[in-house]
Amino acid sequence: MSGTYKAIGINLKSTPLGEADRLLTILTEEHGLLRAVAPGSRKHKSSLGGRSSVFVVNQLLLVKGRNLDKVIQAESLESYPGLSQDLRKLTAGQYLAELALYQALSNQPQVELFRLLRQTLKWLEQLPTHLTLPCLTYATFHLLETAGIAPRVQTCCVTQQPVLPNFAESDWRIGFSTVAGGVISATADPPPDLSAQLTAAELSVLQQLAKPDLLKNLTESELAFSPFNHPQSWLSIERILRHYAQYHFDRPIRSAALIDTCFASIPVSSPIKYHDAIL
Repeated sequence: MSGTYKAIGINLKSTPLGEADRLLTILTEEHGLLRAVAPGSRKHKSSLGGRSSVFVVNQLLLVKGRNLDKVIQAESLESYPGLSQDLRKLTAGQYLAELALYQALSNQPQVELFRLLRQTLKWLEQLPTHLTLPCLTYATFHLLETAGIAPRVQTCCVTQQPVLPNFAESDWRIGFSTVAGGVISATADPPPDLSAQLTAAELSVLQQLAKPDLLKNLTESELAFSPFNHPQSWLSIERILRHYAQYHFDRPIRSAALIDTCFASIPVSSPIKYHDAIL
């Protein structure tokens, strides 16, 4: 890139810079991850003021700089004001923005990642609050998939055999190994170190996440039936995927602490082991 260029981007971070500017971290379709200055955006009447907020999607005109690019024009295409009105939704959005930052590349198109994050933010805003956790968990799985590191959930990582949840036995469990990369059947030999034990409901939820249109086609009537009416399962799977992501990205998800606070009333049924690589 040289001179002036255009991009469509989502603001993932917005921090004060100098007396009146903001430093934006932007995920764009065309150019991947950008860091750019929005000059004067903290001034009261600045045209870039609202457009420099987090989670705003803009059509941007930028000029290439020696160290940082500069936003010289921005036209808002989409924003998600409903996120700021609900702490759970806002925290989920921040969590997903962190995951996107960990995998986004600079100076390379990031079309799939950009579209997934944009669609997920729209879902988060529009879905009822009680679906925030399923939406977060679903999006986490697919962000891992976009990065090429999604856990294996349909077959055992060791035996390569299909695994199915057994609802007939109340104490049935199957292992999950962060290091091995997914679910582990009881017949695996030698058995790898396990991060968690999954119930039948949790395995069912985890396997449902692979469906690309799960949230798009989800209806209120479906929530009355397994596996969707299992808040404990959703929280357990979120934590398993969280630690899986932190291990494979080798980075902490700082928003996770607030996720724990937001959903503290939901007990977790599966203990999670912490690995040295998780900060």
